Amino acid sequence: MSLFISNAQASTGAAAAGGGTMQMLIMLAIFGLVFYFLIYRPQANRVKEHKSLMSAMAKGDEVLTQGGLVGKIVKISEDKDFIVISLNEQAEVTVQKSSVSAVLPKGTMKSL
Repeated sequence: MSLFISNAQASTGAAAAGGGTMQMLIMLAIFGLVFYFLIYRPQANRVKEHKSLMSAMAKGDEVLTQGGLVGKIVKISEDKDFIVISLNEQAEVTVQKSSVSAVLPKGTMKSL
C-alpha cells in the first residue's frame, strides 16, 4: 500500500488508460475512412476518367486544352504522347496529350 495512491484508485487509472487507447484507435479508423471516401476515391475516379479520355481520342475529334485552346485533332504522334491540333485553317499547335481537358461534341468549333 502506497502513502499517496490507494490500490482501488490505481486499478481504475489503469483501466481508464486502456479505454483511451481504444477510443483513439476507433477515431483513427474513422479518420481513415473519411479520408478514403472524401479525398482519395474521388481523385482516383477523376484520374481513371482522364486516362480513358486520353486513350479514346482519335483524329478528327474536337478538344479543349487546359490552356483554353479549342481545336480539331489533325495528327496523333507515333509514341502517342503528343497530338497536333488545328485551331483554324492556317494555325496548328502541338500539345501533350495529357493537357487535353475535354473532348467536345462535333460541330462545337463551327458554333464558336
